[in-house]
Amino acid sequence: MEKTNIMNDINEVLDTYCEGCFLKTQLARDNGKTIAHNFCIRTCTVGEQLKFLGNEMNKMTK
Repeated sequence: MEKTNIMNDINEVLDTYCEGCFLKTQLARDNGKTIAHNFCIRTCTVGEQLKFLGNEMNKMTK
């Protein structure tokens, strides 16, 4: 996979699933942005997919 393809995949995931996410918005309101961000990174399956794509990109730069 090329870097541009990975970046396109990341942008597509963010636009499709993360933009306007009700859960993140509600968590941010109730608990703050940090808690919402941690949820996205550690718990959300979309966050796991983004981490995977980021790791793939990192493999290419090494």
